[in-house]
Parts: sequence; structure tokens; C-alpha cells
Amino acid sequence: MFNSNPFAELSASIPPVVMQSYLIIMILCVVGGTLYDVIHKGSAKYFFTNLRKSKDQGSQVNLRAKATIVAHTIASDVLTSSEFCNQKRRIAHLLGMYGFVLNVVATFMMVIFYPTPASATPVIWPQLWCIGALMVCVGGYWFWFFIRVDVNAEGHSPLQLVRADLFILSLLASSTFALIWAYAQSVESNWTLIFLGLYLVATTVLFGSVPWSKFSHMFFKPAAAFEKKLSVANGSRNNLPKPADRRNPEDRDRHSMSLLKDAPLNMGLGIKREKPSHY
Repeated sequence: MFNSNPFAELSASIPPVVMQSYLIIMILCVVGGTLYDVIHKGSAKYFFTNLRKSKDQGSQVNLRAKATIVAHTIASDVLTSSEFCNQKRRIAHLLGMYGFVLNVVATFMMVIFYPTPASATPVIWPQLWCIGALMVCVGGYWFWFFIRVDVNAEGHSPLQLVRADLFILSLLASSTFALIWAYAQSVESNWTLIFLGLYLVATTVLFGSVPWSKFSHMFFKPAAAFEKKLSVANGSRNNLPKPADRRNPEDRDRHSMSLLKDAPLNMGLGIKREKPSHY
């Protein structure tokens, strides 16, 4: 399973051109769905409007500074997801993100360049494919059952579903059925075609539901992070006040007064404060 290309073995019953066509259709669904989402929600218009306002209200930022902001955005917000305060949520997100990338890249390589047993597949690609799917499952199920704010902090059932869960659920279903299908095929199980069908259905929902799921957010987040950092660099801050500096005596005194307001609720009554959860 970890050393063989499952798509090459599948080519005995499904022509490679069919698999390659399906893959290209899924790519077009992502591109088309993201463009539709941008136009429908006006995301691009919103970001460009904010950039223009930030430029008009703030000072000029030179090209070198902008390049530094781009590099910092990629390293901090994209590659390491530093915006997450909750470390468990951050780790789960990184597992899912990098697992998804590994699985998609490995799928593309195996289907496009090594679609049949005649073209020997380098063992690294099926290994990355399986590892990526496993990473998605570990990060995704950890998030779904233990980290979600409505489950962790509000005590709701993890089985409660809303439309916003479409992306994570279809991603988990696709990765889970992919692994089960690959294993069933490796042991020549009679259930192989059933799990293949479930894998294809889940994958089609994942990539075909981009306009209605959170899939396109992975493209919006870097743009929003860049715009925010740029507004800080030019001093406009999107018309928001500067964060308080605890080293400043006035800010420190103001913070102390806010703590004193809460003191009577937690002193002398035997009430134990709960550890805060940041999401």
C-alpha cells in the first residue's frame, strides 16, 4: 500500500485518460469555484478597496519594505499559521494543511506521469500520498472531536453539523476513503470498488463545492494578512487604534483597573477561574 501506486493498479479497469480527465476537471472546479466566490462575495473588490484606502491614509511604503512584508506573510501566516493562539488548533491546522498539499501533489504526479504499471512509479510518491492522507486524518479528526470551539468550550455534540462544516467533512471523508480504498485494493478485497466509489464521491464534493464551502479561504487568508501588515507598516492601521503598550504607565494602570473590576467576582466566594481557551 505504501510502496505501490494505487492509480496505476486501477488502470486495469479504468483507462488512464479517464482518471486524468477527472483530475483536470477537479482543478477547473477549484479555479472556477474560487473565481465565482471572489465575484459573488466581492472579496477581491474589498481587498483592493482596503489597499487603496490604506495607501491614501498612510505613508508611502517602498518596494523593499513590501517585499519584506510579503516574505513575512508567507513565512508566518501561510507556512506556520502563526495567527492561531491556541497551539493545539495550530498543530491540527498545520497537519491538515501540509497533509492535504502532500496528498494532492502526489495524486497529480501519479495520475499524470505514472498512470499505468508500465511507467514505474518512484516509491516516494505513493508514500507521500499515504502520509499526506494520514496527516489530514490525524489533524482533522483531532480538530473535529476535541478542538472545535462549539465542542470544546460550549459542550455541543461533535455530530452537530452546519454548512460551514462542508469543507472539513468532505476533506476528512476523501482522505479516509482514499486510505481504505488503497488498502482494500492492495489486499484484493471485494469491497475495493465500493470504497473507490465513496472516495470519488467525497473528492467530487470537496472540489465541486468550493463556492459554498471554506475551501477558497486558503487563498483569501494570505491576501488579508498582507493587507493588514501593510496597513501597520504605513501607519494607517485600517483606522484602528494602536495596541496598548503595557510598558506605558497609563496603559498599565488602565489594565490594572480592568482587573480590579472583576476581582469581587472571583475573591472570597470560592469561585475558581477557568483556564482561558483562545480560538
